[in-house]
Amino acid sequence: MENTLKRTLAALLLAASACLSHAATPATGFASNPEVIEFARDLEQREGFDSGQLLEQFAQIRPNAKVLELIKPPASPLQRSWERYRPRFLNERRINWGVQFWQENRIALARARATYGVPEEIIVAIIGVETEYGRNMGNFRVLEALATLAFYYPRRAEFFRTELEQFLLLARENGMNPLDIRGSFAGAIGIPQFMPGSQRRYAVDFDGDRKVDLYGSVDDAIGSVARFLEQHGWQAGQAIAVPAQSRGEPERNLIDAGIQPTLKVADLARQGITAAADPQAMVTLVDLVSPGRATEYWLGFDNFYVITRYNRSSFYAMSVFQLAEEIRARMPRPQGS
Repeated sequence: MENTLKRTLAALLLAASACLSHAATPATGFASNPEVIEFARDLEQREGFDSGQLLEQFAQIRPNAKVLELIKPPASPLQRSWERYRPRFLNERRINWGVQFWQENRIALARARATYGVPEEIIVAIIGVETEYGRNMGNFRVLEALATLAFYYPRRAEFFRTELEQFLLLARENGMNPLDIRGSFAGAIGIPQFMPGSQRRYAVDFDGDRKVDLYGSVDDAIGSVARFLEQHGWQAGQAIAVPAQSRGEPERNLIDAGIQPTLKVADLARQGITAAADPQAMVTLVDLVSPGRATEYWLGFDNFYVITRYNRSSFYAMSVFQLAEEIRARMPRPQGS
């Protein structure tokens, strides 16, 4: 009797645990969700979609628990650590593959630089950080990922509903079945991992075949990255960042000034933060912190800020910049130079 009772209690606890673990993701599909039905009808009225066809497509996907798990902030966020972050992107694999990618795509990269003013190494580094040069573009159904975030992630539902609409427009414009398109858990697509809205605004047909293909065309990916940066204010031939020295810990208001350059180099020098830069230049103070180690300081110029438009993180932008520098330093010099 006692053993039977114990087994029954154990079974009940197991069942309760399973229910709790799946509570965030409904078992029913999207097509029966009133918000999805309203969304489909709205697209029919505003953009000429067939709401019935949209709901048929939504009926073939389910809210994805893995997407919700990956998107949510950690319960106990780790301290920012440049020492931990940097090796994820600055390593021999990415550097060597970057040199190879540049050599294989010299012509397209040079043309992108001539057209948009963005150096080859920056384009290469962004593609390297995003997908290891197209080797890892994500295997989530983009329709499922975006719908999950649009309707079951209230924190950023508005953003992801907009991207879901942009994705459906993108698929229609390119004659693609939205159920077939794969990408990241957040809905980013292709070699450069553009969100659908960014692809519609900034992507270009750089190989001249009259279509934009960020999956299969490396040329289109290269041109699109360069145009994205150019459209966000890239300044050809200008510096990105320089190391800085600080006498003691900077005032907190300098760190909190934000990622957009609003601090004058001369003013920082008067507060004990110096660097090899034009005293009249406007910069941001970048703090590369690592627990238990001295903080590394840099001054970021407008082009550093432009890189953060791709991913709004100073760690990300610095990884791109330093990976670019490493790749450029490893590139063989042309014969006769």
